[in-house]
Amino acid sequence: MRGRVVVGVYGSLGSLTALHAAHAEARAREAELWVVLAWQPPLGGPGARRGGGGTPLLTASRDAAVERLREVLDTAFGGSPAGVTLAGLAVRGTPGAALVGTVRDDPGDLLVVGTGPRRPLLRALRPSVSRYCLAHAPCPVLAVPPGPLRADLDAVRRRIVWRRPLNAGDLARRAG
Repeated sequence: MRGRVVVGVYGSLGSLTALHAAHAEARAREAELWVVLAWQPPLGGPGARRGGGGTPLLTASRDAAVERLREVLDTAFGGSPAGVTLAGLAVRGTPGAALVGTVRDDPGDLLVVGTGPRRPLLRALRPSVSRYCLAHAPCPVLAVPPGPLRADLDAVRRRIVWRRPLNAGDLARRAG
């Protein structure tokens, strides 16, 4: 099976988990791996509504997104991922729209998104990228849940917030 596996990243633990799942899917399908990082100029930026792509702020925002994409790929793979053809894209737009706009209605395409923990406050402030993609993508979508390390990190954060002692032995037993 050929085609493309498209995955959205931004550097979080959840997006790196989705990236590795997308890499595995691309290798199994002998497909290209397209890694997308969505970006937007700060506060909408000048020219945000007019497409004024030549302003220094937009250029700096785009360059920062490209650099962030390089950092994410280097963190995930330490260079070029083995066994797949890689394309990195920094796409201007909201994450969901950027991902859906990148995939095609092609039987070989697959969109991979991470599903992070959705606390009530986050749900109110930011829409879920994975839900948007599931509702709007013209191709199959693979929603990757957070890895087991995410639950451990959340438990540590809760203990810090509530000023409760951390038992490192509990974490070591789960990891082993």
